[in-house]
Amino acid sequence: MSRTVEAQAPVSAPVQAAYSYCEAVTGQQARNFAYGIRLLPADKRQAMSALYAFSRRVDDIGDGSLAADAKKTRLEETRALLGRVRDGEVDEDDTDPVAVALADTARRFPVPLGGLDELIDGVLMDVHGESYETWDDLKVYCRCVAGAIGRLSLGVFGTQQGAPGTERAAEYADTLGLALQLTNILRDVREDAGNGRTYLPSDDLAKFGCSAGFHGPVPPAGSDFAGLVHFEVRRTRALFAEGYRLLPMLDRRSGACVAAMAGIYRRLLDRIERDPEAVLRGRVSLPGREKAYVAVRGLSGLDTRHVSRQTARRRA
Repeated sequence: MSRTVEAQAPVSAPVQAAYSYCEAVTGQQARNFAYGIRLLPADKRQAMSALYAFSRRVDDIGDGSLAADAKKTRLEETRALLGRVRDGEVDEDDTDPVAVALADTARRFPVPLGGLDELIDGVLMDVHGESYETWDDLKVYCRCVAGAIGRLSLGVFGTQQGAPGTERAAEYADTLGLALQLTNILRDVREDAGNGRTYLPSDDLAKFGCSAGFHGPVPPAGSDFAGLVHFEVRRTRALFAEGYRLLPMLDRRSGACVAAMAGIYRRLLDRIERDPEAVLRGRVSLPGREKAYVAVRGLSGLDTRHVSRQTARRRA
């Protein structure tokens, strides 16, 4: 299937209203994500907002206060809605604006909707209280909740005709999703512990004396918490380096979007690396001016040119 997306026709008023709803959800709930997608042309920005709004609905079910059985029922109902979208059964006058926008996105762009099934599978892992013994185990979860979103996004972005290596574009998009998710896991380690969730592999926790978990503003007694964080940061940086190989395969504005979103998370990772215990004291974030700088840097193409030079050196 071609990854190149051609110019699109205008949307009808009901579909435009559905997209406007999804863009409002995105702006309110995903400020880091919104910084990136505002660099896209309107049709791609709307499509990304539709993907986000559906994903947000799935995440909210998993993170909500319903009993586990009720969450499973809601998630399967959401999967059934996705099936209706996939089968072309959602009309523009449907009462669910997220379904209307997602259905239009699926008609306009070659998005692999199965990625949203994978997201539902990943959230079900949370509902079941899964924990992860090794990095290989955790990767399965990360691929469901983040790698799949990278592959869906690639369906919207498309790749440039003639760009070398595009047969691996989906792999790089998936890997970049893993990098973002592992950054999230590090940032939210105490918040997740408070919700009864542990994502970092138990093998890693044991290696650094952190098996007791993270339930306060200081690390477990006798642990090497900084060592654990630095170990996971190195793993995450390697994922970013691999995933960034996607950038030269994208058009300028899609590349800017990806560079901006990934750049915000890389800077979060820098902050976590400098002060590992900050994630136990509160939520690590970036000020708006720094996010804006990352967005401008992405639009300038600096990261794309840097990756292109590295790739050329590897090939020489």
